[in-house]
Amino acid sequence: MSDVRLKLSPPWVLYVNELTALFDGDPQIAFNVNFNSANPTVTISCNNGDKVAALQKLLPSEKKYGNVTLSIVIDGVPTDRAFVSSKELFEVVFKGNPAFAYAVTPAAEGYWWPPITYVVFKNCVVQFFSDNLNDCHGLLSTLYQDIAAEIFADAVLPSTTYFNTDVEVGKLSAPREWP
Repeated sequence: MSDVRLKLSPPWVLYVNELTALFDGDPQIAFNVNFNSANPTVTISCNNGDKVAALQKLLPSEKKYGNVTLSIVIDGVPTDRAFVSSKELFEVVFKGNPAFAYAVTPAAEGYWWPPITYVVFKNCVVQFFSDNLNDCHGLLSTLYQDIAAEIFADAVLPSTTYFNTDVEVGKLSAPREWP
């Protein structure tokens, strides 16, 4: 049993794995990860100025994990686009990303609560390596909505935002309407 690994991935490695899984398949985004220094860094490169501006608004420049700080660098030239809604912001950041289904902000006229935006991802299980001891392959199996909630937890957004998974047509067990 020389293949036994008892060392777990540190949280900054898991964060980068989640970030990579969320944007995997987006043709406008590339990652460069450096864990070999005292300052771990993930560089996200993009040549779409609007997407760069959206990424800069949504992602922190660093994440602290005890005495380790993960630097997050967005490499690209941002436009001066002002995003007026969470819906617009997420539509720009996920344009061309196969994981993204749509974003919607239902009309809330006459109600006391602020606007709510739903960012909806395709209906599929996402897997990535995480040293998960509960999985025989060491993988974490999750949904895009869970990854997005973690990645964008600290983002300051113009409206309340929820991350969802799209329904599979014809697979709902109950009627699709509010009570």
